[in-house]
Amino acid sequence: MFAYFRGRLVSALPEEAVVDVSGVGYRLLISTFTYRQLPLPGEEVLLFSHLSVREDAMLLYGFSSEAERQLFRLLILTTGVGPKLALAVLSGMQVHDVHEAIMANSPEKLYGISGVGKKTAARIILELRDRILKLSPGSDTITGSGFRQSESVRDDAVAALLTLGFPRPAVQKAVTGILEANPALSVEDVLKSALVSIHNS
Repeated sequence: MFAYFRGRLVSALPEEAVVDVSGVGYRLLISTFTYRQLPLPGEEVLLFSHLSVREDAMLLYGFSSEAERQLFRLLILTTGVGPKLALAVLSGMQVHDVHEAIMANSPEKLYGISGVGKKTAARIILELRDRILKLSPGSDTITGSGFRQSESVRDDAVAALLTLGFPRPAVQKAVTGILEANPALSVEDVLKSALVSIHNS
């Protein structure tokens, strides 16, 4: 829904930043890494964003780079990893280090991150390694336009289904499976297929 926010940095803490965009203040939850990249308050800033829709809240997450946002989106696809823990991972390790740990099948490199135990680290490696390997060197690399488009459709579809009251695990499983089979689908097509999949499961 929101690709990024460009505006004046009003305030910043290690866990959140407030950005003024045309007179409207947006609060974005951030990683420690993004916090270190922020300019001084009053200066212009651009943060890539991710909207998380829950039953009790709508939360915005901000990232200093597209690569950080995309890794965040991959992490929250992992069973048992929510946005809070995904931010902890991004705060504990740089993006390329997380990629290397996943590709090298080295869960022990993730153990030192707050909230990440052996089981969680193993799940991150197991569930994300194939996703990254399946990305082709061309348009679907971790920073490629095809991957960004697919991720945007996924996020919009997941958000829409969550607002309808479906449980997150079922929603993420259905939407992810549909887009893996056909990444070119529109949000509307994904929603139609996901509704059928969830009701039949």
